[in-house]
Amino acid sequence: MRSTSNPAFRKLPVGGAGQGQYGPNVGFNQPQGGIPGYGAPQTASGADDRPMTVDDVVIKTGLSLGTALVTGVIAAVWAMGQAADRALGPVLGVMIGGMLVGLVLSLVMIFRQKPSGVMTLAYSAVEGVFLGAVTGLFEFIKPGIALQAIIGTAGVFITMLVVYKTGAIKVTPKLTKWIIGATAGAAILMLFNLLMSAFGVQTGLRGGGTLGIVISLVIIGIAAFNFLLDFDMADRMIREGMPSKWAWFAAFGLMTTLVWLYLEILRLLYYLNND
Repeated sequence: MRSTSNPAFRKLPVGGAGQGQYGPNVGFNQPQGGIPGYGAPQTASGADDRPMTVDDVVIKTGLSLGTALVTGVIAAVWAMGQAADRALGPVLGVMIGGMLVGLVLSLVMIFRQKPSGVMTLAYSAVEGVFLGAVTGLFEFIKPGIALQAIIGTAGVFITMLVVYKTGAIKVTPKLTKWIIGATAGAAILMLFNLLMSAFGVQTGLRGGGTLGIVISLVIIGIAAFNFLLDFDMADRMIREGMPSKWAWFAAFGLMTTLVWLYLEILRLLYYLNND
């Protein structure tokens, strides 16, 4: 498999149920044999052993997104109520707790390199709580910003999916290396800014203003291009016939990029709406 900047897709097993006895499966852009868009003819094996299909990825990703939306809305409404009562302590506690629990769950998934519906949905629920608490505070300060962030994130996701499916931008080894390098550079820059902030040094990278807006736009662009690698990796998992249960792992990988993108779009909108 080609490399990807998303750690969720690193070191995945090569091949799977679609190799050999099942035959090659079908990816997002490569219909061949069987029912178009649904992979090669299925066997009577268990649901988790049959080859992974596009529908599997779509359904698992939809369930993950739905879980995050439900917990996110609940957390956002609660956070706005707390903000109205000037009780920010509990909200900050939920934000930090959700961020840490989400980080732990993601690291477990990444290092286990095993698909798990329970872990993926748990990660989605926790990230929903985290994002909901953050969104609630932003919405209380700047009414309407939450809907703008959701629409913006959905727009970027759909745009990059169309770009990938139409082949407008090919995921080549050269592009992959560029995206991985840009993602690593953005991570290092953010870590540097975090460390400087801890020592009371304001770099201006995340403080709003022209520089902050430019940095956010660049990071949003990098996150958007990461979707191309995520789609390509899921496509390869399908074509190589990995068992259907691995669709949960593809959904997890897509969720990590969605969380990153949403947070950055929310930050950018706050900068732009800040008087």
